[in-house]
Amino acid sequence: MIAPGHLQLVLVTPEKTLLDEPVVALRFPLFDGKIGVLPGRAPLIGRLGYGELSIKTSSGEKSYFIDGGFVQVKGSVVSILTSQSMPTSAINATAAGEQLATALAGVPTTDVEFAIKDSEVERARQMLSLGRRGV
Repeated sequence: MIAPGHLQLVLVTPEKTLLDEPVVALRFPLFDGKIGVLPGRAPLIGRLGYGELSIKTSSGEKSYFIDGGFVQVKGSVVSILTSQSMPTSAINATAAGEQLATALAGVPTTDVEFAIKDSEVERARQMLSLGRRGV
């Protein structure tokens, strides 16, 4: 049962359910901007972007990197389906910098390759930003 004034966050990757816990509020990136969710939010389905999932619980705050996907807000349940997620404290800034350099070095020749490069660059930039913040 979800306590009044709380949401139930379910964070799922293809491998496992990472979180299934009550939260007070959360913020995360959509593909076209950031959004915050509080209890009582109208229903929502959206496409996620790359970046930080910031979670406020009764006992404190948590931060995760999310790698695109989809979100559904229905009643007091927020379901986030993402291809990859990790605590921001687990991000290696050096590795993220190398991923960014590799992504920037690519030379796309087709529209599909340009779209892939843009995604890889954005993902690496977000990871690097979160990784540096944790240092």
